[in-house]
Formats: sequence, structure tokens, C-alpha cells
Amino acid sequence: MILNIAAYLFVAIDDADALALRLRERAEADGLRGSMLVTPEGVNLFLAAAEVPLRGFLAWLREDARFADLHAKESWSEAVPFARLKVKRKAEIISFRRTHASPLELGERAPAVAPRTLARWIAQGHDDAGKRLVLLDTRNQQEVAYGTFHNALTLPIDKFTDLPAALAPHREGLRDATIVSFCTGGIRCEKAALWLQQEGWDNLLQLDDGILGYFEQVGGAGYDGGCFVFDQRISLDPALRPLQEGAA
Repeated sequence: MILNIAAYLFVAIDDADALALRLRERAEADGLRGSMLVTPEGVNLFLAAAEVPLRGFLAWLREDARFADLHAKESWSEAVPFARLKVKRKAEIISFRRTHASPLELGERAPAVAPRTLARWIAQGHDDAGKRLVLLDTRNQQEVAYGTFHNALTLPIDKFTDLPAALAPHREGLRDATIVSFCTGGIRCEKAALWLQQEGWDNLLQLDDGILGYFEQVGGAGYDGGCFVFDQRISLDPALRPLQEGAA
């Protein structure tokens, strides 16, 4: 079986170009495939390989003190769902083009909710203070079509940078709710939650580790369909198995 990991970490990187080269060299030596984004604000990894070399790569990466806290969400497949290895140097982990949207810039994360807590809130229909619960999907329309949380607020966007304008008309109607933003692995909902907090949204949380972390820890409670992933498996069910016919 093939181990697949999705991982990201916001951390200051002042040697992004050199780090990208080192990551490529080590990943190629270990026979890894997938994608790695290296930016001044951190890294974003989607990788697959046999278990031993991939775990070895992660152990090697965590030897760098900057990445000691890197958490990888895991799933398995019968074949490697990537055609090749891509390592890219970017300006942001995910393009948002807004200030006040990075924990490095603000010195802290936006408030978060753990998957098991969210599952309990979904089951009871409100948060622990009795406020109504609204789940905000920060992904694009293509991803949402594969599945999302039941009755989630979805937006007609094609890219993450469209989210602020698409969400603005909903602001007044959400003032009495506890809003939990979510995405595939956590990056977009983390950036969105931070930016919205700076814009005066004081009732918004982010889902720790995104949908994949929720599937890993809770399963599919309150979720309809699968989760789009950025590899040849296309979409995973709540047991983290490929949903697509003939997928790895």
C-alpha cells in the first residue's frame, strides 16, 4: 500500500529558494511523488510513496527545528496518485492577496474548534453556548460539488481570492451565529478566519486540520459526499478511501 500525506505549516522561512532545492533533492532520493510549495510564510505538502521512505522524509524534515511541529494527515491508496514530483517556490502557501491573513503577520492563529467538538455541535444543532451553528465552506465550486457538510454555507467562487466579496452579502444574516470555516486541509479556513477576524467578524472559528482531519478523527458525521483532493484519486470518502471508479 501507498502512504499519502497532506501537511502544511505556517513558519517563517528566510531561505525559501535554498530550502526548495534541498527538499527536491531529498524527495527525489526517497522516490517521493506529489507537490511541495515552499514560501516565506511556510510549506504545503501533498506527497505519496511507500510508507518507509515517506516517513523517513518527514522525520528528516522535522529535524529542522522550524518544522518540528509539522502534522501530516494520512490516507492510503493502492498506487501512487501523482504522476511526478513538483516543487514550487511561491509567495503564499495559498494565494489570498490580503494582509492580516497569516498567523506569522499577526502573531497568533484565529480561534479554532477541534473535529470532535464540531461533531458534537453538529449533532446538537448549536454550539455549547446555545448559538446556532453555521459551517462556512471556503473552497471553490468545483470542490464543493464532490461533497460538503450538511447545510453548509457554500459560495459561488472559482478561486480563494473571490471569497471576501462573495461572503460580504451574508454578514448581517450571520451575526447571531457561531461560524466555523473549513476547507480541505486547513490552510484556506485558517487564512479566511484570520482575515475575517481582523475585519470585525468576532463569531468565527476555523476547523482544525480541515475536512481531512475531520474524516481522520471523526468520520463522516454531518458530512454529505466526499472530499475533493488534489491528486489522481479525485475525491475521498469519510473513511479516506477513493470515491472515483478506477481510482488508486
